[in-house]
Amino acid sequence: MPLHDTHINLAHGSGGKAMRALIEELFVDTFGHVQPEDSAVLPLAALASRGDRLAFTTDSYVVDPLFFPGADIGALAVAGTVNDLAVSGACPLALSCGMVLEEGLEIDTLRRVAASMRDMADRAGVSIVTGDTKVVERGAADRLFINTAGIGVVPDGIALSAGNARPGDQVIVSGTVGDHGVAILIARNQLALEAEVASDCQPLNGLVGTMLRSCPAIRCLRDATRGGVATVLNEFAAASGAGILIRERDLPLREPVRGACEILGLDPLYLANEGKLLAVVPADAAGSLLEMMRSDPAGADAAVIGEVTREPAGMVVMKTIFGGERIVDMLTGDQLPRIC
Repeated sequence: MPLHDTHINLAHGSGGKAMRALIEELFVDTFGHVQPEDSAVLPLAALASRGDRLAFTTDSYVVDPLFFPGADIGALAVAGTVNDLAVSGACPLALSCGMVLEEGLEIDTLRRVAASMRDMADRAGVSIVTGDTKVVERGAADRLFINTAGIGVVPDGIALSAGNARPGDQVIVSGTVGDHGVAILIARNQLALEAEVASDCQPLNGLVGTMLRSCPAIRCLRDATRGGVATVLNEFAAASGAGILIRERDLPLREPVRGACEILGLDPLYLANEGKLLAVVPADAAGSLLEMMRSDPAGADAAVIGEVTREPAGMVVMKTIFGGERIVDMLTGDQLPRIC
């Protein structure tokens, strides 16, 4: 039964011919690696040859709007899950894709999202191997929600943890912060800016792999998504029992993002990113690692923004451009809902 419908209807979730046509003509044909069974089966020998531990993660994506400068919900779902695996030290291998579709969603919109997922998966070198589709009544969801889960293999000898930070270590961010948050603001027509700001949505597994090969002594890695840089740094400080001091003047920030934060009273440290990571590394390795990161497009604007300290234990402090200091606490609310 060919897929002739222009919009999603309840029959596409019924388990019958309409659902089969949707899955086979839209998802299986687009993704290319989907196994038409209840489960994808992956050879253990191929996994074991890459490392000695399996990494497994899952995330759901409800971003509004579905399309925004630089990416869309599909690209975000793939890159986000790939990055969660990568910063755990794993080589991402395979993803699942679960979609909740609202009755009335345009089929062309779904095609566009699926194609974006395929392109991002190809870019990251991973396969989408299994999935699920559910359809809900009109008004029961907001057009399209996506869940992706992913598996990867952690090579022997890699042991990253938020609790590994030690006094004297340097803190590196892989590029400009807050781009994704401001891109979403623009897409929602909540901010009129002459300059264009695109989301930083991108896979980081290539950059992380190179970082770990050149500096196996990296202590901590984390991608700074919801809650931004501030939340990740607080997680590092709390887990390690150390303090972290960052310098406002060293924080890489695009001028349109800086301007948006000043106009709206937002703190860029808490804005979401979808293609940036934070690394804590021994001081004697920071210079060479930073140079290597800047040679990769995903780390071209990388910068050392601070260091790990003994005091105040478990807290993050920022030295401001005016020479004072302020506590950078964990995010207590939500600056921008539906950001990813």
